[in-house]
Order: sequence, then structure tokens, then C-alpha cells
Amino acid sequence: MKPTLTLLAVLALGAVGNAQAASLDLNLGPDAVQFEAAGEVVDGISLGGGVVHSEYREDATVFNAQLMGTNHTPDREVGVGARWTQFDTDVGKGGGLGLGGYGYVYLPNLPEVSLGGYGFYTPNVISTRDLEDGYEVGVRARYAFAPNVDGYLGLRQLGADFDDDGGSRTLDRGAQLGVRLRF
Repeated sequence: MKPTLTLLAVLALGAVGNAQAASLDLNLGPDAVQFEAAGEVVDGISLGGGVVHSEYREDATVFNAQLMGTNHTPDREVGVGARWTQFDTDVGKGGGLGLGGYGYVYLPNLPEVSLGGYGFYTPNVISTRDLEDGYEVGVRARYAFAPNVDGYLGLRQLGADFDDDGGSRTLDRGAQLGVRLRF
């Protein structure tokens, strides 16, 4: 495990340990693995981080840390906030501050099922090194197998544009199978 990945995992687990409500998320795709951890530091404010490693076209490892305003009700989950994303790829390196969020709705007749998605965009206004801009978008269908365990199927696309690279590169695209633990 890379030293940066180890540091991120320790920080994420430390944030989760001090949180009022928290989640751990792991998903796998044909070319990628993603781990995320988040915790509510005060009511309605969540701190989290994660990492995606993909071998979709190039070798890419993408780290993120985010601070989100959140709202969870029996009908929906939403969050909006800022995210620092750090790209370490074969075609470029760099990071930047972006905005984004997520939203899920629970089906009224099937409360164990929720549908939704997420999106984050990092513009070149606040970026470092080679990064021009970057994004991550996804959709998911989740099923609550137990009160604190969701399984899900999803689709994700992750991309970035680096200096002198000739345009945006898709770093990961495809289906994912995952599990989320909530406590």
C-alpha cells in the first residue's frame, strides 16, 4: 500500500471514529476498486475521504477529501459541498478544489430500495500541477439487506484533463458492485 494511501485511510478512519453517524463504502468494478469513509462531525455536516484505483486505460489513483452539508430523512438523502480531489495517473498529476453532491430517494412502496447518484466537478480555477479539470459522476440502485448494510449496483465515470494532454481522459468507466456499512 502506498504511503499516501495509508495516510488517507488512517485519517478517514480517525474521522469516522469521532463521528456521530458514519459509513464505510467499498465497491469493485471490472477495472477499479473504490473505498470511501465518511462521518458526521456535527448534525448535518459530514467529513469524508476516499480513494479510487483504476486500470481502465491508464494506471490511475484518485484521492479525495470532502466536507458536505447533509440531510437524511426517511424519504431521501442529500448532500452538497466541497471536495479536494488529487489525481496520480500515468498521463498527469495534480489536484483541485471542486463542488458537487449526491441525492437518493427511497421508493415509497419498497423502502429498502433507493435510487440516486452523485457528481463532483473540479475546475481549473483552483487546481495544481498538471490538472486542468476533473470530474466523477455516478448512479446507483441500493438495497438495504439489513438496517445498517446496503448493497448496490452502479455506474461510474471518472475523468480529468491534464496540461498538454490533448483533451479530457476517461480514467474509469463502467459498472460497480458495492456494499455500504452505516453505524
